[in-house]
Amino acid sequence: MKKSNIYISLFSLSGILILTIIISSFTKSKKDEKLPLNTSISNLIFEGQRTVSKKTKEFWFDGKAELSSYKLTQARYGETHQGTAVLVYVTEPFSKKANTKADHNNPNNVSVLKLNKTLKFNTGIYPYSMMTSTFFPLEKENTSLKITSSLQEWCGMTHLEMKNETDFIFDFSSYYEGFTFKNKVIKKTILEDDLWTLMRLNPELLPIGEYDIIPSMSFLRLRNREPKAYKAIITLQNDDKGTSHYTMNYPELERELTIHYTSIFPYAILGWEDTHYSGYGDEKKLQTSKAELLKTIKTDYWNQNHNKDKHWRKKLEL
Repeated sequence: MKKSNIYISLFSLSGILILTIIISSFTKSKKDEKLPLNTSISNLIFEGQRTVSKKTKEFWFDGKAELSSYKLTQARYGETHQGTAVLVYVTEPFSKKANTKADHNNPNNVSVLKLNKTLKFNTGIYPYSMMTSTFFPLEKENTSLKITSSLQEWCGMTHLEMKNETDFIFDFSSYYEGFTFKNKVIKKTILEDDLWTLMRLNPELLPIGEYDIIPSMSFLRLRNREPKAYKAIITLQNDDKGTSHYTMNYPELERELTIHYTSIFPYAILGWEDTHYSGYGDEKKLQTSKAELLKTIKTDYWNQNHNKDKHWRKKLEL
């Protein structure tokens, strides 16, 4: 081999080695990198670049809603009560201008995966009915454009609404004296209610670690806690049965919520456990509310509103 060719070969080899070292160092740094606690939301899942797969779009844009029914055991007044829960997921256009479902075509409408979560149970002689609606963008934006939550029972009713503006704006109406408020400003952070939909669309983006989270609106109402962010420690475990267990522990609230979902598409929610204190005074005790999946169907339920359509409720075991 000529001397010049030897130099060229050595130069090429050294270049490859240097490049390999640089790539290796970069890969290692990324692999070893850990998100700091309370990472800025702009660096976590709120950067507005989220996308979903073609399979996900085909599943949710089939002209039907997904309805899942659950056997519910709800803690209230220091006891547990039997009832039912239903999760209704459906895509629809949302109008930011009207802050409602869009009834007219507009290029500014946002496609959302809406979740209506209902809980129904009886406490002694009187019934409870709770419903929370989240309007979570299918792609890009990573916080619900709006969340509403209501509670009805024989003593009265309450209504809590979050509007997504520069900050979160909360309005609350209550039959209790001194509890109603308007235009409560809360700095943007993770919303627990959003994670139930992010789980269905992009479970790989679920936050894990320690974060400031605004708890579910239904929990805030049942425990009469202030709407604000609380520290939560979040973990994720996958078992050998194909189930993922997503747990949020709130030390200040003495509460732990675990959501169970399938580890593969479409990441169906199998149930949940919510452990917290229930009751007041001498009745106060640590209890667990639990939901276990009964049935799941897909149908255009808004067209199933006649007496002949009651068989759908039997299919859901409701």
